[in-house]
Amino acid sequence: MNILIVDDHAVVREGYKALLNAMMPDCHIFDAENGAQTHRLLAHSDIEILILDINLSNESGLVLAKIFLKRHPKLKIIFFSMFEDSVILHRAMQTGAMGYISKSSSPEILISAIKVVAKGQKYIERGLAVNLANQLLDTNVDIAMKLTKREFEIFIAIAMNKSRFDIADELGLSAKTVSNALTVIKRKLDAVPSQFAGIAAKHGYIGDTELSASASVSFVKNSEKSS
Repeated sequence: MNILIVDDHAVVREGYKALLNAMMPDCHIFDAENGAQTHRLLAHSDIEILILDINLSNESGLVLAKIFLKRHPKLKIIFFSMFEDSVILHRAMQTGAMGYISKSSSPEILISAIKVVAKGQKYIERGLAVNLANQLLDTNVDIAMKLTKREFEIFIAIAMNKSRFDIADELGLSAKTVSNALTVIKRKLDAVPSQFAGIAAKHGYIGDTELSASASVSFVKNSEKSS
C-alpha cells in the first residue's frame, strides 16, 4: 500500500514516515509539503491513502481535499490536525474524506485509522466523534456551519484572496452566481469580505493567520471592471 503524508513541517513528515516505516514495513511511504508537490505525486504514483494536514501554510487542506478527490476519486483521505474543533471536523468530512484524527493522538490510533480507511470504511477518532455529536445537538452553532457546502467553498476562496473570476473558474460557476452567493454569505455571517480571512483563520480553516484585510481586494477590483 502506498501512503502519502502531506504536512508543511519537515519534522512532522519525517516523524510520521519513520513511525509508519517501523509499524507498517510493507507499505511505501511518500511525503509532500504543499499542494503542488502532492499533485505531482498523485499523478505519478499509485497513492492509495493520503494523510493530509488540514492547516497548511497559505493553503487550506479542506479546499485541496476536494480538488484531489475530483481528480483521483478512488483516493482515500485521512485528515490529521492540531485542531480538535468539531466544526472543522464536520467540514473536513464533508469534503469526502474518509478519516479524521488529532495530531495529539497515539501512533496506534493513526495505524488503526489507516487500516480501517484502507477497507473503505470511515474513521473518526472516538473523542472527536463525541464532540461532533454534541456540537450538532448544540443550538449555538459555529458561524461557518451556517453556510451550505458551496457557500463555504466560496467563503474560503475569498478568504484566501481569490478573485470572483478565479472562484467561478475553479468551481465551474458563473461570476454572477459567485456574486449572488457572496451576498448570501455576508448576510449569514453578518460580515464583509475584508473580514473573511480573519474569520477563517480564527476557526482554523486557513493556515496563514497573517492574511490581511486585502483578501477581498481582487474581488472588488474585478467587480468594478465588470460594472
